[in-house]
Amino acid sequence: MQTIDFARSFLTFRIDTLKKPPLTTSHKSPHTLNNARIQLDCRCEVREKRRDVIQEFVLGASCKTERVGVDQDLFTDPNADFVPIFSRDTFMNLKAFDRADKGVMFYPPSRGVQPERQVGRVAEAFDSLQIDLHRAEGEVLETPDAIIAATLAKHPLVARTELESELYTALIEYPVKTINVDERDNIYQTDTGPILFPDFARAPEDLLGGFELAFVAFNCPVWAEFILRVKAPVAEGVSVYHYSRRVRVEARSHIIRLLS
Repeated sequence: MQTIDFARSFLTFRIDTLKKPPLTTSHKSPHTLNNARIQLDCRCEVREKRRDVIQEFVLGASCKTERVGVDQDLFTDPNADFVPIFSRDTFMNLKAFDRADKGVMFYPPSRGVQPERQVGRVAEAFDSLQIDLHRAEGEVLETPDAIIAATLAKHPLVARTELESELYTALIEYPVKTINVDERDNIYQTDTGPILFPDFARAPEDLLGGFELAFVAFNCPVWAEFILRVKAPVAEGVSVYHYSRRVRVEARSHIIRLLS
């Protein structure tokens, strides 16, 4: 079967300020052109049952807000965790500072406070976007024995988790970065992420804005537990983004061994 080799899968967005002003930055760019290549952490395919329409979303690896090509002070201050989520024509940038709702301004400041979940159209914010999903041959591991053997043999692994609601189905694909195995008691358990967790209460045109970052754990193929990154209060009037909301759902999960 074909699966995704996430180690060789990327999104690349291009910003050319000579063609259009940047819409996502909090500082003046020192150069007019940048191509940002970001490795993929997850692919999520959501199918709307009623119309049989499929939307595809990808999650880029987390990085830090930065000034590219300068001699010093490469990381912006205040600094944010930056996580991009893209479809082919829309995007959502997630930024998490040292506290939630910090109120960091866009550049130029006349544009106001930047949202920590910025949703927009690719054509308006970027000169171009490429999503490159590298496909490779894979083998579904059907038993705990097979999963344990592949893990201990250091084979690269990919997982697929399928969720379903009254309105949607979702196929979430992601690399297995962390997995626990016990060959004595024949146990395996993933603990891996981040991945995309969809909000099935959203309308089809608003699915992108409802995604949360999550880690996923499962030790059998019929259910999974997720822990979602949400705002978590740490003091009166102060919250941070933290993986703290737990969700358990019926799911179909499979682990796949990459063959090439």
